[in-house]
Amino acid sequence: MILLSHKDLRDRYDLCVIGSGPGGIILTLEYAKLNPDKTVLLVEYGSLKSEEKNALDDSIVIENITNHHTPYETTNKMFGGTTQTWGGRCVNYNPIDFQQRDIVGENCTWDLAFYHDALQYSEISAKYFECGEPVFNINSNINLKHSRIAENFTKGIVTDSEVERWSMPTRFGERYRDDIKLDHNIHLLSSFEARVFAKPNTSSMVETLEIRQVFTGELVTIKAGDYVIAAGAQESTRVLLRNVQLFSNLGFTPPSLGRYYQGHLSGKIASVKFYGNPKKTDFGFIVDKDGVYLRRRFQFTGETLQKHNLLNTAIWLDNPLYYDPSHGSGAMSFMYLAMITPVLGKKLAPPAIAQSVTKGKVFGVTKHIANVLRQFPSSLLTPASIFYKRYFSKRKLPGVFLYSPDNEYALHFHAEQQPVFSNLMELAGDGETMLIKYSLSDDDINSVIKVHEILDEYLRENKCGELIYWFKQDELKDAIRLMSKDGIHQSGTTRIASSAQKGVVNEDLRLWGTSNVYVCSSSVFPTSSQANPTFFLGVVAARLANFLTEKA
Repeated sequence: MILLSHKDLRDRYDLCVIGSGPGGIILTLEYAKLNPDKTVLLVEYGSLKSEEKNALDDSIVIENITNHHTPYETTNKMFGGTTQTWGGRCVNYNPIDFQQRDIVGENCTWDLAFYHDALQYSEISAKYFECGEPVFNINSNINLKHSRIAENFTKGIVTDSEVERWSMPTRFGERYRDDIKLDHNIHLLSSFEARVFAKPNTSSMVETLEIRQVFTGELVTIKAGDYVIAAGAQESTRVLLRNVQLFSNLGFTPPSLGRYYQGHLSGKIASVKFYGNPKKTDFGFIVDKDGVYLRRRFQFTGETLQKHNLLNTAIWLDNPLYYDPSHGSGAMSFMYLAMITPVLGKKLAPPAIAQSVTKGKVFGVTKHIANVLRQFPSSLLTPASIFYKRYFSKRKLPGVFLYSPDNEYALHFHAEQQPVFSNLMELAGDGETMLIKYSLSDDDINSVIKVHEILDEYLRENKCGELIYWFKQDELKDAIRLMSKDGIHQSGTTRIASSAQKGVVNEDLRLWGTSNVYVCSSSVFPTSSQANPTFFLGVVAARLANFLTEKA
């Protein structure tokens, strides 16, 4: 039921969920399904539709805009959260992400037991994301088991069988609005901000939460048996930074709160030149039996990462840089020109994705036009076909990857970031402004370089191909530092750990020092893996719904 006014609130709810992004919605719907007689209040800061500006995003100050996007480029304050502009990529974490490694030090504060327990909820997550079966290895598909990414590739320390699965992409606000609207035990209250939690009592129970109407400032007190903060990494962290009284029974605030902020390093520093038949290169999307798009990724075995002390990294085949007209592709030039066109560009892709294509550059327009004219009409027909599949099909084409008759493809890396204490979110002296301090470590950058070297050596040994670098060796570090820009995949600031000295929540996502406050956000992930966190957040949300049910 969607409440039109806070005056329609019940005196008390069994569960209050703060935030209606994918984590909050999956948790709410799963809990309601498991507990048909229990009541749930879902509190959302945004409205049912996107607003141009909001006070929370306006009050975020980012020190390093070279490596971190602004909040308006990365989050959405509305029902459905960031899924409103989410690309739809679903990727799972790997066992190595839960194991102790020298490069992570003592900051891998979750373990394999958590991972294996969580995996049993993968099917539930996949159902909500509509990405088919939660199978992320192509060898599980009998029809594709013996296929390879390119001729002569052999599985070894480098693998080609890990895949990403793609959602519709599913816009949670639109997709699950009716489910919530028709369930009388779920109440959705929009345009309210979580402000002040009561101090835990002697039993560590938190009795009340004060929320504030975004536009009028009116304060309302609500009561619930359990509270879950699921407001996204930035805002979940801000709520806790503003409510350190929640830790009063501990006698201290967990030192890792707001710390160890991570994202990913991402970009392109090289191409791969395969030696074999270009028609046997699996460069694009695979469609499974359910019509779901899949795509291969180069990854490295856990043993290889451990041996060389490297961060988990995925590398996939990609197009050349769109903005550089030397690629000679009329179709790519046309799509680049469309993306830099005012108004039209904003409709084609969300800001962070558009920036990854254009790199914020208006470059070589005349040469791009020449590419379009030289390959006319295919330079228009190819984008037209892609445009239809991407914007008018029910299951949308996730991206554009063009065949290379030369069997040469750009390589896009997506690398785990080291958990570093100095990377943080903290409140300024006014208690409202949130400062984000975020940088890349030398270990982050060196790891990206080393995995490319390992891939190059492995491909050459197998007579499969070789890497062609875009930069000189002494330019690589600066190039990676300048091209990597995240703030989209936020994790680490309320991390899971075995004690309040090491983390903010326990393995059940319960806040240390309380018995009924939980965090359901990628901020609880102590390591960032090679994967974007969205799918695994859904897994964790389903797990929490089950835990809260069993706890009751």
